[in-house]
Amino acid sequence: MRTERATGRSIGRARVALSKSGMARAKAVSGKRAAPGPSGSATRTADLPLIGHAIRALRKSKGMSLQDLAAASGVSLGMLSQIERDRANPSLRVLTRIREALDAPVSALFEETPPVIADPDFVRRAGHHPRLDLGYISKELLSSKASRHLQFMVLHVPPGAATGDHPIAYAAEKGGLILDGELVLTVGSREALIRAGDSFFFDGTQPHGFRNPGTRDARVLWIIVTVGGERHL
Repeated sequence: MRTERATGRSIGRARVALSKSGMARAKAVSGKRAAPGPSGSATRTADLPLIGHAIRALRKSKGMSLQDLAAASGVSLGMLSQIERDRANPSLRVLTRIREALDAPVSALFEETPPVIADPDFVRRAGHHPRLDLGYISKELLSSKASRHLQFMVLHVPPGAATGDHPIAYAAEKGGLILDGELVLTVGSREALIRAGDSFFFDGTQPHGFRNPGTRDARVLWIIVTVGGERHL
C-alpha cells in the first residue's frame, strides 16, 4: 500500500510539472509576434526596420503634426502613429502617399552612408549605396544625389513578398531588368512572369504592382523617370 501511495504521489507531481511546463511553452509561443507585412499590421519584432524615425524626422522638419500629415496623406492618424513608432510596416502605396504629403524625395527615406570625400556628387561607390529596408522588400539606391528626374536602384524581393493588396499609380515611367530570380509583374489588367535576363517598361500612371512567386530572393534593377519633377518609390 505504501508503495502504491508513493507511486501515486510521484505521478501526481509529474502531472503538475508537465502542466506547468506546457503553460510555460504556451506563454512563450503566445509572446512571439510575427513581423508585419505590407498590410501594416501593428505587430513588432526585433528585426522590424526602423523607417519610422526617417518619417518622423521629415514630418517635424516640415513643422507638421501627426494630424496635419494624416489630413494631407489620407492615412489614418492611428496608422501613422504606429508607423512612426515602428509598430507597422507601410505598403509601398501608403509610403508613397506619406512621402508625397511631406513633399520629400525618395532619397530622404534612405539611410545614407558616408560618401567618399574625393568623389564628385554624380558618383556612388560600391559599398556606399544607401539602403531602405521595409521588411518585406528592401531597396538599394544606385543613382547619385546629382540625379533629379532619373532614379535607379536594386530591389531585393524575398520569396512570397509583394507590393501590397492595392496597386500603385502615379506620373512616372518605369523600367528595369530582372537580375536574379523571378517576379510576377502586374500592369493594369495584365500580368507577366519575368525571370533573370528579362526586361520591362511601362507607364507608371497605370495601376501596377509585383510579387515574388519563387522560392528564392529576386533582385531587380528598377528604373524610374519622374514626370513633372516629382519623385516616387
